[in-house]
Amino acid sequence: MRSYLDFERPLADLEQKLHELREYSTDSVDFSGEIKKLEKKATKLREEIFSNLTRWQRTQLARHPERPHTLDYIEKVFTDWFELHGDRNFRDDPALVCGFARLDGEPVAIIGHQKGRDTKAKVHRNFGMPNPEGYRKALRVMQMAEQFDIPVFTFVDTPGAYPGIGAEERGQAEAIARNLREMAALTVPVIVTITGEGGSGGALAIAVGNKVLMMQYSVYSVISPEGCTAILWSDGTRGPEAAEALKLTAADINELKFVIDEVIPEPAGGAHNDPAAAAEMIKAVLKNQLAELQKLTKDELVEQRYQKFRAMSMVEE
Repeated sequence: MRSYLDFERPLADLEQKLHELREYSTDSVDFSGEIKKLEKKATKLREEIFSNLTRWQRTQLARHPERPHTLDYIEKVFTDWFELHGDRNFRDDPALVCGFARLDGEPVAIIGHQKGRDTKAKVHRNFGMPNPEGYRKALRVMQMAEQFDIPVFTFVDTPGAYPGIGAEERGQAEAIARNLREMAALTVPVIVTITGEGGSGGALAIAVGNKVLMMQYSVYSVISPEGCTAILWSDGTRGPEAAEALKLTAADINELKFVIDEVIPEPAGGAHNDPAAAAEMIKAVLKNQLAELQKLTKDELVEQRYQKFRAMSMVEE
């Protein structure tokens, strides 16, 4: 049974009726006419709902429990996936999956946040919030990719880096800062895709790329709406207001021009509605962006990345 968000409730009722009609339809009792009418009505209603989403509703959509995660995209977009574990210092961090695969036969490195589906998996993955060892594992894979001249793909979907005492004791801030510095200097193509939530430094630690892409219903911000409300107003009920102020949607970020390079469209109703179609859309864009970057020399890749992030700072008088 699909999960529906609050603003999808009218659509849920329609789809439930459709499901019941399909169940009861037989050779002797044909509901095909009614089914077609309801399908047309559901399509129109879906278009109406998703064409008028608020920023808070898009944030909820980016966190949808059925939204595809990194391992889902790895399965559908890449082949020959081989995962690596551990930072060679403390332990493995399941919140970040790292390894190597092939994109249409070409070797690539893949790094991405993994949230988990059920309660057990979510706890195991720490709800997609990496510890410092996760970022150090990611850096280890990036350095291996550079050694073997392999492009790097990262998939961002995290509310932020884990803020626990243990994480701070093991150097959370240092691990993030080191990744920012080292990623800026990588001599291989780096393509970043925000697939769900892009939260603060926890996202940016694997998001310094030559190309930064956002999926249509993803969000990207310096802080989550809930974190913003806690700091500014000490009121957890003002998330929708904070989301509006943060302007964190793909459409908002795209208007800034220098932060992201492309918005990847999603199937009607969001990526969770048709994960296979969403994966195909991602794959097409990744291949195009990689082909463009492969025309650059190593020095040009570093310079292009540097100039891209320098251009994000503007002063208005």
